[in-house]
Amino acid sequence: MNKKISSKHAVVARRPYEIYMAFTDMRNFVNFLPESKREGITADFDTISGSFHGISLGVRVVSRSPYSQIDFESTESPVNFSFRLHFDEAEGGASTDFYIDLDAELNAMMNLMIGGKLRDALDKIVDAMANAAQGKFPEGFNPSEYGNGGF
Repeated sequence: MNKKISSKHAVVARRPYEIYMAFTDMRNFVNFLPESKREGITADFDTISGSFHGISLGVRVVSRSPYSQIDFESTESPVNFSFRLHFDEAEGGASTDFYIDLDAELNAMMNLMIGGKLRDALDKIVDAMANAAQGKFPEGFNPSEYGNGGF
């Protein structure tokens, strides 16, 4: 069963090209991880892969539309999925309307287990982006653990 989900939209206090550039190079995703979680993660400009809780997962960039969107797809995963990050101008170009579209091939069991939680997860990512751009981080977050992974 193909599940299509769109996250909510949030205005991120950064110009579209700033956010786009942070996500266009998959090596940057490694910087978004705490240093303690980087072991076994490999990345180049187009791909990132690793093992998370014993499950192999890989993602590659399918296409880039400079400063407006980036399309990704799974390369090794128990579930085939693709997602698109959108970076639309907001507030006269000074900010970005950021949102995510996800397509996932879920069997009936997976749909029952995680189908309803996917939208919440996407919304949390969008909220985290908007908050991080304003210097707001979750309680207990230690930016020094993340190297240069911020904006």
